[in-house]
Amino acid sequence: MRRETIADLLLDRLGDDHPGLRTRERTWTWDEVVRESAARAALARGLRREGPFHIGVLLDNTPEYVFWLGGAALAGATIVGINSTRRGAYLEQEVRHADLRLVVTDEAGLKLLDGLDIGVPRDRFLLVDGDGYADTVAAHACEPVRDPEITPRTRMLLLFTSGTTGASKAAVCSQGRLTGLGYANCEKYDVRRHDVSYCCMPLFHGNALMALWAPSLTAGATVALVPRFSASGFLADVRFYGVTFFTYVGKAIAYVLAQPERPDDADNTLDHAFGTEASPEDQAAFLRRFGCRLIEAYGSSEGAGMIRLAPEGPASALGRPARPGVRVVNPETRETCPPAVLDAHGRVTNAEDAIGEIVDVDGAARFEGYYKNDAANAERVRHGWYWTGDLGYVDEDGYIYFAGRSGDWIRVDGENISALLTERVLRRHPLIVAAGVFGVPDPRSGDQVMAAIEIPEGTSFEDLGLPEFLAAQEDLGTKGAPRYVRVSHALPATGSNKLRKKEMQMDGWRTADRVYRWAGRGAPEYSLMTEQHKAALREEFAANGRLRFLGQA
Repeated sequence: MRRETIADLLLDRLGDDHPGLRTRERTWTWDEVVRESAARAALARGLRREGPFHIGVLLDNTPEYVFWLGGAALAGATIVGINSTRRGAYLEQEVRHADLRLVVTDEAGLKLLDGLDIGVPRDRFLLVDGDGYADTVAAHACEPVRDPEITPRTRMLLLFTSGTTGASKAAVCSQGRLTGLGYANCEKYDVRRHDVSYCCMPLFHGNALMALWAPSLTAGATVALVPRFSASGFLADVRFYGVTFFTYVGKAIAYVLAQPERPDDADNTLDHAFGTEASPEDQAAFLRRFGCRLIEAYGSSEGAGMIRLAPEGPASALGRPARPGVRVVNPETRETCPPAVLDAHGRVTNAEDAIGEIVDVDGAARFEGYYKNDAANAERVRHGWYWTGDLGYVDEDGYIYFAGRSGDWIRVDGENISALLTERVLRRHPLIVAAGVFGVPDPRSGDQVMAAIEIPEGTSFEDLGLPEFLAAQEDLGTKGAPRYVRVSHALPATGSNKLRKKEMQMDGWRTADRVYRWAGRGAPEYSLMTEQHKAALREEFAANGRLRFLGQA
């Protein structure tokens, strides 16, 4: 029988002796997971106060996090995952916005929140590693039940967006939507009861909750939990737990592939994984090296299910629109963009016409909104349509492609340049772990292409042979090679391993990292920018009346 709430999915696991949760120290059956959740639900009910039933959780991926997810579901509460990578005023603002009534954390989290006014008094903190916590939980042990007022519309999560393109927003996810994703993603990502689902992405992120925890609960699969992602520990974990499925975001796959290759890498239990931002080259390398297929798909905390997988299609395609209302339109006219005409290298030859914003003309009702953010809601829902904020195009065979975020097109010499294409080219380089590409102002007019690349410790920019590498990439247009290259061993990233491109774009070439510039014409030739070079470039902006584009007076 198909369930409509997370609470009911949990109650279905009562009496289930199949392993539900594993760490390196202990295994809990699904029955035990539900009973642990019920104790937290009873504790939460007893501590409930007037106002939103919002519980903040600031923990690594620990069993307590999972038990509080289940407890909130049974109690009808909302879990607000607090991003442990945030700091200071940004963290304070984000947490205050969520109107928390209770915070579940540990000593490490308490130190992170120390001195911040998050709107929650100290006596409303539960320290999971504090004296008496285990006894308090044990005192609330009870037969699992659900709050009778829970419906599919009961708010289950507030998910803060990753903030790669600006300030975070708290996306609402109900029990009904999360349950629907549990069923849908079991089918989409082939999650079955025999699977061991490796949860290495943070539980404050939609990827871990929507693509791994909810499907695993729905299927009765085993969740193997680790505190945080570790590229060096990845394969050892896979072998220890017998992992068959995992999820990833951002740079995680690149980090794993950057580990030294061993002849026995394929000696593992991995079968398949789901995530975003792995290039076709990374997908092929991961399959060759570990025998594991990566399922790249499109989705977000705000909405999912717009695109169905089409494994028979081109490797770089997302799939096909899941329904007629999902289309690519010109944001100004709302007219459907014509099919993209691709050249032999897969580049769009009619980008001005074919690339537009991905929308769902019937999706406004599915969007559950952002918490207390009318302006952001209005940006997402216009003219009765749901606007993703993402660019895409559809080829002549009906396959849909991701073309970047709305700010991922760079105007160079009157021509639109795809930041995403240049990123994909750079990530083919065997020594480049991650790459972000964005536009920076030109001192005379328009923009120039800048890349930020992450390379392993012990590797220098000169080791890359970047000019020769770029010259050999037949699908890189004449305007796509970066004029500036920021080089780092640890680029700034969100808690889910997505590069902070907006932050790096604001820094531009004024970062403290080493920056190499190609100033001439012809083939790229890079030289290190000194402070004198940067000062001279700033004077060039001043001479042309364009200092305002540097964010300076």
